[in-house]
Amino acid sequence: MCRVSMDKLVLGFVCISLALVIGVVNSETISSSCSQTPYPEICESYFMSYSNKPLATLDDHETQFSFREAALSFTMDQALRAHGLISAMDLSSFDDKAKVAWADCVELYADTITQLNRTMGSNKNPLRWSDAQTWLSAAITNQQTCQNGFTELNLSSYLSNSFPFMLSNFSKMISNSLAINKAAASSVASLMGKQGGNRRLLSDGFPTWVSAADRKLLQSSSAASQADVVVAADGSGNYRTISQAVAASSKRSGKRFVIYVKRGVYKENVEIKASNIMLIGDGIDATIVTGSKNVQDGSTTFRSATVAVTRDRFMARDMTFENTAGPQKHQAVALRSGSDLSVFYRCSFKGYQDTLYVYSQRQFYRDCDIYGTVDFIFGDAVAVLQNCNIYVRKPMSGQRNTLTAQGRTDPNENTGISIHNSRVTAASDLRPLQGSFKTYLGRPWQKYSRTVFMKTSLDSLIDPDGWLEWSGSFALSTLYYGEYMNTGVGASTSQRVKWPGFHVMSASDAGKFTVGNFLGGDTWIPATGVPFTSGM
Repeated sequence: MCRVSMDKLVLGFVCISLALVIGVVNSETISSSCSQTPYPEICESYFMSYSNKPLATLDDHETQFSFREAALSFTMDQALRAHGLISAMDLSSFDDKAKVAWADCVELYADTITQLNRTMGSNKNPLRWSDAQTWLSAAITNQQTCQNGFTELNLSSYLSNSFPFMLSNFSKMISNSLAINKAAASSVASLMGKQGGNRRLLSDGFPTWVSAADRKLLQSSSAASQADVVVAADGSGNYRTISQAVAASSKRSGKRFVIYVKRGVYKENVEIKASNIMLIGDGIDATIVTGSKNVQDGSTTFRSATVAVTRDRFMARDMTFENTAGPQKHQAVALRSGSDLSVFYRCSFKGYQDTLYVYSQRQFYRDCDIYGTVDFIFGDAVAVLQNCNIYVRKPMSGQRNTLTAQGRTDPNENTGISIHNSRVTAASDLRPLQGSFKTYLGRPWQKYSRTVFMKTSLDSLIDPDGWLEWSGSFALSTLYYGEYMNTGVGASTSQRVKWPGFHVMSASDAGKFTVGNFLGGDTWIPATGVPFTSGM
């Protein structure tokens, strides 16, 4: 039997996988392997019960379970139970706000089941295990967001009084699965001598999953003739609202569904829950979709988005997404994306606090404008913003501006915000008053917050400290904040914070956060008129 080094989960993964296959799992192997997970007691409780099953009672499928597969199977079982318990809750004691937060949780736990399903679907293809790290990270984000909804509406008592204790254990199971999957993917990458699961770019700079027709659409100046449906507020299209057009996408046969949104202002809240949707407008500030939902008026941050996207391979071009609630309403999202492999090209995002919610999974923003005040680029996605303009607006009196608030809660998540070759400056309303308000690059929303600025122009509005605490010393040693070769008056790092988690990055450090590496091998950068850089 293998003996597992206490600091090597990869070796533990190999040993216990072998033991499960040959039917000789024992408590020593389990304890050694599980000791490398974040919550070993949860890990052991399952594998001990598993090892007690005689080999003769296991079918062929069970005897082939690896450590990874077994952990995911147990986590999925608990996810289904958790979703059932939440869905069946007695809401008679819930007020209206609590019901809003509860509805978020029902949706989020359903999405967690989706993420676990696709992770388990990769069992027979180890080259997809690096992709699974993204999906499991999204599952962890979902659990945190469910809790956040109750907390931000001052309803924390509902969490302790109404939610079953097993939900806490379920979050720990996902964290363990994330650690186990990371070790499994690492072992495969070592054996293969390369990163698994990457999608290569074509010669024109598009991901391979973008069809030739889609590439033409992204580059074309005449979208109307190539779209599946046309939205026009004046009645000259197929539909008057974007929501109606999105609903019509259900009639397609799985192919890309292209919605051309004509010039105009569309006052609606749009939820896109189908894959392969593309929105094409007539340009920034020409095609505008706008709303005003916010936390002050009873929405959760998650539900406040003017446009929310939850399924894979969403694309948007030449659109403005806006939330007009204003700074006094606090959290008010213009766009929320939980879409894996989503691309935003020549779009604008306008709001104040929490403008752009890079919620989860892999996202790419190119040639975009982002406006806001507090934490206005936030979330827990694997997100790269390249060649974008970031405009800091005038906040409320006494507020301090913070560009980012990244939400990584687990050290094994592959998430973070990377801002590359962009520009940070004051918006027109702040410019004459920028000396009256302090502006920072970010603050740690969660314990393992991770954000980098690379080769970006930082104007004089950036405070010499660069970064702001969230609450005292919280996360200052566990976060990762980095700067590399930025320019401008606000780019000097000589007076930056002295936190253990802050880094003036080397070239090799910065290289980890490029499109080519951070997003998993140049997977989804669209072609534009500006040459893109895969590396630095």
